[in-house]
Amino acid sequence: MATVDLEKLRTSGAGKAIGVLTSGGDAQGMNAAVRAVTRMGIYVGAKVFLICEGYEGLVEGGENIKPANWLSVSNIIQLGGTVIGSARCKAFTTREGRLAAAYNLVQRGITNLCVIGGDGSLTGANIFRSEWGSLLAELVSEGRISESTAQTYSHLSIAGLVGSIDNDFCGTDMTIGTDSALHRIMEVIDAITTTAQSHQRTFVLEVMGRHCGYLALVSALASGADWLFIPEAPPEDGWENFMCERLGETRSRGSRLNIIIIAEGAIDRHGKPITSRYVKDLVVQRLGFDTRVTVLGHVQRGGTPSAFDRVLSSKMGMEAVMALLEATPDTPACVVSLSGNQSVRLPLMECVQMTKEVQKAMDEKRFDEAIQLRGRSFENNWNIYKLLAHQKISKEKTNFSLAILNVGAPAAGMNAAVRSAVRSGISQGHTVYVVHDGFEGLAKGQVQEVGWHDVAGWLGRGGSMLGTKRTLPKAYLEKIVENIRTYNIHALLVIGGFEAYEGVLQLVEARGRYEELCIVMCVIPATISNNVPGTDFSLGSDTAVNAAMEVGMGPAAPRGLPSRGVRLWGPPRLAVCVGRGQELAAHQGFEDGREECGPGVTRV
Repeated sequence: MATVDLEKLRTSGAGKAIGVLTSGGDAQGMNAAVRAVTRMGIYVGAKVFLICEGYEGLVEGGENIKPANWLSVSNIIQLGGTVIGSARCKAFTTREGRLAAAYNLVQRGITNLCVIGGDGSLTGANIFRSEWGSLLAELVSEGRISESTAQTYSHLSIAGLVGSIDNDFCGTDMTIGTDSALHRIMEVIDAITTTAQSHQRTFVLEVMGRHCGYLALVSALASGADWLFIPEAPPEDGWENFMCERLGETRSRGSRLNIIIIAEGAIDRHGKPITSRYVKDLVVQRLGFDTRVTVLGHVQRGGTPSAFDRVLSSKMGMEAVMALLEATPDTPACVVSLSGNQSVRLPLMECVQMTKEVQKAMDEKRFDEAIQLRGRSFENNWNIYKLLAHQKISKEKTNFSLAILNVGAPAAGMNAAVRSAVRSGISQGHTVYVVHDGFEGLAKGQVQEVGWHDVAGWLGRGGSMLGTKRTLPKAYLEKIVENIRTYNIHALLVIGGFEAYEGVLQLVEARGRYEELCIVMCVIPATISNNVPGTDFSLGSDTAVNAAMEVGMGPAAPRGLPSRGVRLWGPPRLAVCVGRGQELAAHQGFEDGREECGPGVTRV
């Protein structure tokens, strides 16, 4: 939002009051959302009230509804859970409870409510809004408020933010808390991988997801799990034989571990639950593998929110305030969602109804439709997992060959991208080469044909397994062209930072001189700097922000010592994540880390 727009907003909320509450199960990032709603509300001139203990606090009133100021939400962005509390409230499901809630809001002049919670909490908010007029009329008839007061506060506006680690709400690509929960799962997988390899064990990992398999699906995709169970896609009959055959094949190729990920709501084609204990016993009985079960439970809700969740919650909280300010009596209750990388407003009840349709499709065993209803992101993840998890012999070999190389500084995710590209190419019958040491390696002929299993275990590894250099191709054009001709390369996939982008441009510009360069070329941005044009995010930038954030908000991070505190020199996104704009303000004159940092600035 432009500066001029922000200036116009400064008084747009004058005379209005906003209440914010968290309800249902807690999710990492809720505090960041509370902070964003509070500070954006104060910025536009509105009064902001923190409603403690969710709907229970709304019904009971009193000290549970507190006026907030700027400092009320200081130093909470890095905290998990919700500092204003959350509780499941039976009273709010009754009209008497909602009548008490309406009275408590009117007493404080609150006619704008931001609800952070799951679909049940948001549905309750919409019911509250639809009954608002009749509730005020009842309060007038009981003599608890005057007719003029009822007219002054005749309309209640609702904006919802979805806080759920399951990512089970339709209409949004990601819900608050999901990314952090995935961080917890991946931390556990990384931890058990070492012990599993040491003892040649099989681990059955059970994750949350009673009705939605998103956490299980994405963690399986990110870890390269050998088998996956999710409620949206039950395995075909006879899956026990197929699974054991796959696990046996993996061990026969020299793998020292197997990972099976199962959502807690996993079922078979007939609706019968598939439990982690059953899967473990099956592997032990049929294969004799040393097998362990790990049930994560509420560990997934714990810990600090990830950088993504902090930024997502901050953006959504700001958008929720804007939605409340712009609402009219005819505006339906909205939910702030994520589409692509943009915050959008969608009709609340349409999204709730779509979410219910998913469960209905699963109950009626329309599983393919259930996956489609989950949304494009879920369906794409499912298709990618099926493609990359197990080798499928291509029916015919093509004459097409692809070369993959890394260019620029190493970035987290490079190896995962190489693995995905290699296996995707092989599955389509293409010949796939990998090039070591970037464009320089291509010039020197460091080209190697690669197979499906050559990239096994690359997903979780940092850096670049292929080796990478910043060297641009301009100085080696003739040798690069010669090797492209020698290996009959029809396409180049370059994974790297701005050097990769610039290098491919140089190759394109040289097409007029070298016919061999008239081939398909593609760049996958991979740099912690996130400075490649054409994309919102580069591979590695999210990991880098999380690493810097851990330093900035760790146990040893200074508190209340602005004159002596350590300053981290980093991008504005990091300042948003840790909520310390002053400490993390950009320092002019330090470009690309080549100049010395100023006083109080620590390069980590």
